[in-house]
Amino acid sequence: MVEKVLSLKRKQRIAVAWAQDSNTIGAVYKAVIDGFAEAVMIGDPSAIKKVSTEHNIDHSLFTIVSADNEADAAAEAVRLAVSDKADIVMKGLVGTDKFLKAVMDKEIGLLIPGATLAYVGAVEIPAYHKLLFLTDLAVIPFPDLIQKVAMAEYAIEMARKFGIEKPRIALIGASEKVSRHFPNTADYAEMCNMSGDGRIKDCIMDGPLDLFLACDRKSVLIKGVDTPVDGDADILLFPSLESSNPFYKALMLFAKGEIAGLIRGTRKPVIVMSRSESEKSKYYCIALSCLMAQA
Repeated sequence: MVEKVLSLKRKQRIAVAWAQDSNTIGAVYKAVIDGFAEAVMIGDPSAIKKVSTEHNIDHSLFTIVSADNEADAAAEAVRLAVSDKADIVMKGLVGTDKFLKAVMDKEIGLLIPGATLAYVGAVEIPAYHKLLFLTDLAVIPFPDLIQKVAMAEYAIEMARKFGIEKPRIALIGASEKVSRHFPNTADYAEMCNMSGDGRIKDCIMDGPLDLFLACDRKSVLIKGVDTPVDGDADILLFPSLESSNPFYKALMLFAKGEIAGLIRGTRKPVIVMSRSESEKSKYYCIALSCLMAQA
């Protein structure tokens, strides 16, 4: 992902709200040094400079903007993006509720009118032979059909940024059968029809599929299931937050996965991560957001 961003040879401007924690500063600094980002750090200037100095980071490479509190910092970051003075908005130490309140403000926010807000993650897993995109990992508890279609389209768009022209999408379930016991499978059947007649474009879609049929060619052969995904999925779309969120966290905890993700449905990329996320994870999110911000 980072190599792909570097190959584009373009810097994106990142506005960071309440940017005075070491992991955020370190991640942004690395992106600036690597040459694909410029940074506006919004918050307490003395704290930003102090943390930078403590970690041998040259704060003169940042544009530092003063803000009195978290809410003001979030509002200023969004204002810079809305006025095209920033290409990306990133959450620093500000609370998620205050940050998203600014992003979703109906008058001055970044939310696209009528759009579905969803989260798409790109995951690198040592046990899988390529990057895997997952949705929705953080926003919609129980997506309906319209929201699932939006989730698929966001993931397709992201995959295409990586040069995957026609990604394979597996609609994940407990088995490969449509069943009244699993209401989501009815949505899946309709989505496959939509993919077949072109209402969902630029993908190969099938579901419901269990994880083995989605990501393991040997299982497809053993089960004898005829699926165009063929154990080679690029995208996994989950039926609920209760299934997707534990799955991706298990990849992080047990499978040594690394994830980068973004909120979609906004006019410009928005990075929302836990305040406790590692510097490495935040760096990957910055790289992904710079890739998505490319025209």
